[in-house]
Amino acid sequence: MKKGPESRACMLAAPGSLVESDPDTNSSNGTSAREEDILPSPRELENVPVKTSTETSRKKLCGYLNKLGIKGPIKTWKSRWFFYDENKCRLLYYRTAQDINPLGSIDLSSASFDCKMENGEGVFEIRTPSRAFTLKAISKQAMMYWLQQLQMRRWEFCNTQSRFPVGSSQLVNEPLAGRTNVVDNEDFLPLVKTPTEAVGLKAASLPAPQTSTALQNISLKHPWTEIQNTVYNICGSKQLWGSNGNVFSFDEFQEHPENVDEEQEAEGAVKEGTLEDGRMGPRLNWIRKARWMNSGFPGSEELLREKNSVDKVSVLQQQILTLTEEVKSQKELVKLLHKALEAAQQEKRVSNMYLTATEDKDRLELVRHKVRQIADLTSRLEALEQEKKELEQILTLRDSHIQELKEHVQLLMEKNHAKQEVIMTLTEQMARELSDPLQEANTITVETLYKQQEEIEHLKDDIDAYKTQNQFLNSEIHQVTRLWTSVAENEKALLMKCACLQARNCQMESKYLTVLRKLQEAVPGLPSSHAELVKNLIQEALQWDVKEEAEEGFNLNPVSEYDEYGFMTVPDYEIEDWKLLAKIQALEIKSNKLRSQEIVEKPLRDRWNSIGELNPCAELKSLIRSGIPVEHRQRVWRWMVSRHCSPAPGHYQWLLEQSRSTEHPACRQIELDLPRTLTNNKHFSSPTSQLIPRLRRVLLAFSWHNPAIGYCQGLNRLAAVALLVLEDEESAFWCLVYIVENLMPADYYSETLITSQVDQRVFKDFLSEKLPRLMAHFEQYYIDVSLITFNWFLVAFVDSLVSDILLRVWDAFLYEGTKVIFRYALAIFKYNEEEILRIHDSVEIYQYLRFFTRMITDGRKLMNIAFNDLNPFPMKLLRNRRSMHREELEAELCELQQIKAAYVKERAEQGPQDLEEVVSEEEEES
Repeated sequence: MKKGPESRACMLAAPGSLVESDPDTNSSNGTSAREEDILPSPRELENVPVKTSTETSRKKLCGYLNKLGIKGPIKTWKSRWFFYDENKCRLLYYRTAQDINPLGSIDLSSASFDCKMENGEGVFEIRTPSRAFTLKAISKQAMMYWLQQLQMRRWEFCNTQSRFPVGSSQLVNEPLAGRTNVVDNEDFLPLVKTPTEAVGLKAASLPAPQTSTALQNISLKHPWTEIQNTVYNICGSKQLWGSNGNVFSFDEFQEHPENVDEEQEAEGAVKEGTLEDGRMGPRLNWIRKARWMNSGFPGSEELLREKNSVDKVSVLQQQILTLTEEVKSQKELVKLLHKALEAAQQEKRVSNMYLTATEDKDRLELVRHKVRQIADLTSRLEALEQEKKELEQILTLRDSHIQELKEHVQLLMEKNHAKQEVIMTLTEQMARELSDPLQEANTITVETLYKQQEEIEHLKDDIDAYKTQNQFLNSEIHQVTRLWTSVAENEKALLMKCACLQARNCQMESKYLTVLRKLQEAVPGLPSSHAELVKNLIQEALQWDVKEEAEEGFNLNPVSEYDEYGFMTVPDYEIEDWKLLAKIQALEIKSNKLRSQEIVEKPLRDRWNSIGELNPCAELKSLIRSGIPVEHRQRVWRWMVSRHCSPAPGHYQWLLEQSRSTEHPACRQIELDLPRTLTNNKHFSSPTSQLIPRLRRVLLAFSWHNPAIGYCQGLNRLAAVALLVLEDEESAFWCLVYIVENLMPADYYSETLITSQVDQRVFKDFLSEKLPRLMAHFEQYYIDVSLITFNWFLVAFVDSLVSDILLRVWDAFLYEGTKVIFRYALAIFKYNEEEILRIHDSVEIYQYLRFFTRMITDGRKLMNIAFNDLNPFPMKLLRNRRSMHREELEAELCELQQIKAAYVKERAEQGPQDLEEVVSEEEEES
């Protein structure tokens, strides 16, 4: 079989099955852009009558077919409206039958057809020299009809081309005249019956086949054409947009002429030429618009036939809904087109990079990048499939849930129906009773009425009695409440009075014991009878037991033997004079606690209870200075340590392993200091105490953690206090690290203790400035206060102050630093300044300074002196004084080193004879 004058072979079933590699593209069909601009739409050509010598009209070949499109690994069928152009022997395809511009065309003049059965029912191929198109009809009959009609019409076109020269006006005006006899003369195949439901003009009026997704049928390769067709369909339905109401800048929409005259006018306009921008003239567009207004939009003829205004309104509303849905779909289309445009631009950039790459290495890298992109897309596809499965499972669960809800609703409806039946029955019964009131009245006898009235009277009497009883009970409850409130207030007042009385009693006992102490000091000057009496009174005072007194009478706050952290409230001094002093001290502490319990401690504890998360602020600083309650101290200390010292996980355990495997040089000194640590605390007083091994491990771990210091006497007391409060070994270790490495200056615990000596000189300067009278008194009697205060600074007042005041000092010390130690050291001397000034003997002053810190029992007063009376106390001044005295001390130490070196050199220059004389003299002395 021949294709035309060129005698090219055309097979109905060509070997091989080719598939379209790029869907909906018209780049390879040989049609120029100007020709596409004036291509007639399917609706124009369907109504153009064919003038032949044998018939006045001829059926147009058009209908819906599915076209296979391929985008990468994805293959999809897209529904397209195909229309055969007899003038050019091309098969044009549109998205819908109502579109004005084609998406592309297939040149049939040099194409071959293939209809392999293994491809599936209704599937056939059209191969052109440049590409292959895979199409699918709705049935095998429709496929055979399309193949036969395309072959026949191509024969006609080829024969006509051989008979008329290309570009002849006769070919334009009568394209198919006298061509039908060619097919009639050749009995190639019996004519297939036309499937009216799939091809022809009737198929155009039917809705387009629906795809699985709303946007699957849209062509992403022809965004401009899709937008023009969509806008044309929307604007054509409104019919009154005006000649230039187009947002896409093409003058008018292309429409089909209504009859033959209109078609001739349109063809004349096409033949004469287009406008300068390649679009049709206004006259042709107005003709087509008129035709579209008359018959283009589906449902317009029904709208004109409707005479009832209500029906017209409903039809218009339906059209509005249809247009609204179309606008939504077009918005989605625009979004997809934007994405497709971005992807195409990215693809173009990558291709340009590949083409411009000069070396194979660069191209190979681009190929690898593409392979990675493919792998990424594959993984994303798998993830989407997995998500699809999960969504299907969720959908199944929701369907089951909906089914359960439906069953539940059905059950409720049945219940409701049953209730309605009961209501209806009761309503009918009540209606029957109301319809015959005389009969109802006759059923109730006079006796029954009398009994009911009597029962009602009794019930009224009972109600009145209950009301009276309720009023009486309410009155009693009110009176009892008032009595309870009054008793509670009286009890609180009595407790306050009792506390005050006990405080006064403690003060009186303290004064009594103080008098006994004074008498004890004056015993050598008293007669023997008086001395014996004083001694007996002192013995009785020392044997007095607080617990026995608590059993005899009411005691609000008895003085226990140990406080919350295990410190002895009454120190066990061996000297009789000091034992009496300890008893006085215990009574003073009890008196201060009783006086401050309700006035100070309770409001302070309420403020601490109201604090949630800890954040540095002025209020928190004030609360910490006032003292942290026992129940909050551990939490606050942990927070203060963690702010400046971040514990390394596992570091403490590693240090313990190190100490077990290798003995540290400081291990012997640590063992010697353990029994001397906090002897006034029950947790460290015995070698078998539980905290002794834990303290040993903490000190050994620190000696390995800080080899520069190792161990220094005094660190055992710091670690012991941290263990008592924090309870955890590792927390106590990090607290010790925080104090030594963050709070204290460098070299504070070194072998030379140079910074500790510097602080003593700085403290003397502050003492001269803040307490000049006391410093002058010390200088008068040659008192060196550093002998007393050196240990205060080294261990932060441990073993110097009573436990309650000591822990308050540590609260502020951990939050503010070493400045607090200077403040409290000055406050201690200020607290006892008058007592010290009354002593005029250096030995007695030294004796008093040894234990005078233990006589400080009023922690509130000491805190006010430290933070209020001694202000201002700038940290900058402290740093400057330290720097100045450090330079002086280093100069002095350097001078001593020079003197020592000179002495050693002088001794070395002495001969052996001098050394023998020295030895002989020593032997004679011994």
